[in-house]
Amino acid sequence: MVRVLVNVPKQIAANAPFDVKVLISHPMESGQRRDQLGQAIPRDIINHFICTLDGETVLDADFFPAIAANPFLSFSVVAEKSGTLALTFTDDHGVTQTELVAITVT
Repeated sequence: MVRVLVNVPKQIAANAPFDVKVLISHPMESGQRRDQLGQAIPRDIINHFICTLDGETVLDADFFPAIAANPFLSFSVVAEKSGTLALTFTDDHGVTQTELVAITVT
């Protein structure tokens, strides 16, 4: 598991966009570097990210080797009612991690 920091407002106005900011601490090895013995270091990047709000997709993104280590994502979401934001990402080793964040609409 990697460390994920998610920042959303504590309270959100109904039907108004709000910002979601996500920082994923992941080494993001490109697969182009070599170790001390000259062997290629296997690629290990986050290759897929999806954000859903109560099961409805709000962002679905594929990443490629040019993505930086510890990627930072910022995007806007509109919510009609309180619910759960699920942020899920998968890396090249097949490891999938999901972070859940409750949002409160006033």
